Amino acid sequence: MSSKPKTDDEWRAVLSPQQFAVLRQKATEEPGTGAYTNTFDQGTYNCGACSTPLYKSSTKFDAGCGWPAFFEALPGAVRRITDKSHGMERTEIVCDACGSHLGHVFRGEGFATPTDERHCVNSISLKFNEDK
Repeated sequence: MSSKPKTDDEWRAVLSPQQFAVLRQKATEEPGTGAYTNTFDQGTYNCGACSTPLYKSSTKFDAGCGWPAFFEALPGAVRRITDKSHGMERTEIVCDACGSHLGHVFRGEGFATPTDERHCVNSISLKFNEDK
């Protein structure tokens, strides 16, 4: 994470209210409503808050969950945090550069991916940069 994090007021100045709710307050988009759920173009998915590259499109797959799913982040781009909210234990994923909430990672669901992981990411937490 950067040495001097932005304040909530600084984030509100650069994010829409919905982006702020998801990226900074850990809200969740409704399933199937995100811009990137069904996007499979070639490129890089960056953090919606700080633009740090997070995922390559080659790691995105259709999990049928209603959110973009990836089986692997770029090395060092995503930090995992134990999340004990909602009466369960999950693994939250955040942008390592700015600490913004991305979603959650799940293991052992049986998807035919190299890592047996599903990074379930809110579309609004991402910015897609298509390969030229």
